[in-house]
Amino acid sequence: MIGRLNHVAIAVPDLEAASNQYRHALGAKVGAPQDEPDHGVTVVFIELPNTKIELLYPLGEGSPIQSFLDKNPSGGIHHVCYEVEDILAARDHLQSTGARVLGDGTPKIGAHGKPVLFLHPKDFNGCLVELEQV
Repeated sequence: MIGRLNHVAIAVPDLEAASNQYRHALGAKVGAPQDEPDHGVTVVFIELPNTKIELLYPLGEGSPIQSFLDKNPSGGIHHVCYEVEDILAARDHLQSTGARVLGDGTPKIGAHGKPVLFLHPKDFNGCLVELEQV
């Protein structure tokens, strides 16, 4: 059901510093910051030959990334994102196996302009999982 790894998301306390580290220290192609108000984050995508890294920074009051950074002040891996061909079929299959979809189960539009859902980390070995329809 799941396809390729789309990205690994890392919450960062300083978006500019993290972007510069990937750009200068690692020589990566770093995208421009992009606000995602529906998700309460500003994101920067790092392009790699086989996947992407998504840097996450809090946007606005009540950002879920701010609460993550309050617990992890240096930042850290926040979630992994896998591609799926049909997000509704994937949701229905996962729910039939007992997996919990966060929110009301309705996909939202993610940073790539495609439908996304998040799966409860307690159902996936402590890892928050994002599914993105391709």
